[in-house]
Amino acid sequence: MIRMKLMGPTGLEAFTAPGKFYRGNLHTHSTLSDGVLSPEDVCRRYAAEGYDFISLTDHLVGIHNYPIASTEAYRTETFTTILGAEMHTGQLGNGEIWHMVAVGLPQDFERPVAPDFDSTKAPESAASLAQRCRDAGAFVVIAHPQWFNMTLDDARRIEAAHAVEIYNHGCEIECTRGDGTAILDQLLSEGRRLTGCATDDAHFKGPDHFGGWVMVKSESLAPDALLEALKAGAYYSSQGPRIHGVRLIDDHVEVSCSPATRIAALGYRARARFTYGSCMSLERLPLAPFVDGGWLRVVIADAFGRKAWSNPIWLD
Repeated sequence: MIRMKLMGPTGLEAFTAPGKFYRGNLHTHSTLSDGVLSPEDVCRRYAAEGYDFISLTDHLVGIHNYPIASTEAYRTETFTTILGAEMHTGQLGNGEIWHMVAVGLPQDFERPVAPDFDSTKAPESAASLAQRCRDAGAFVVIAHPQWFNMTLDDARRIEAAHAVEIYNHGCEIECTRGDGTAILDQLLSEGRRLTGCATDDAHFKGPDHFGGWVMVKSESLAPDALLEALKAGAYYSSQGPRIHGVRLIDDHVEVSCSPATRIAALGYRARARFTYGSCMSLERLPLAPFVDGGWLRVVIADAFGRKAWSNPIWLD
């Protein structure tokens, strides 16, 4: 029987922290940059769909007047917003300009020099900008790594990141490059304690909305409480299925969820264990394959192929 001591953040915070789950989208655009709907209409659409919160993250570049959308007026007793923006500066190895999402930016954040999406005109390094966002109190996310062919060397440079987008619905709809798990898993295997979030990246130009979200465990719907829960990793991500609980019990990981056809645990290198069936809601998978790699994460899928992802669980 395997015995281990869990130290520091475990990756289980979504299932052990007090509070309730709130559904939110962390990556959205409006007419303040290249979206189709006004900020008010974006908030209205998400609230009507049953979301508890969003972050409106318009592109922080000069051609759009460097917007950090003021969405406070659209908050209600049952729906709230967290200020944010999609940040751009510097160059990836392939010459593309960086895209990072910063959720929880203050309005007085010092804007980077980024007149447009030409990476040669944006001199600040991505690492510097990400650190400034984090220092300002934001939850910093490496956006859609597969969409613009980010390499592992690129991702390594963003030491201030809290998370990687493991699913971007807009990128999946537009070019089938919505997955970001490969970059996340490689960083995890190097010891980076990152989380993974699913987002829409909605522009409302097509069916790019309501396809990926986070379920944040918080004691209240207050924006500050949600932001702190995100930073603590107290959330999981989904396209529809629900993860009710993940527990480490002796030499197994126990998963309870909405009806699933596949439940998998993934870890270092090719380490994986899974089970499949119909309407599975409580299953256990062995921990032994993952102990020497130090981490695992849980993925479930339903009969429609929709997935839900736990954050990485650290086996210290």
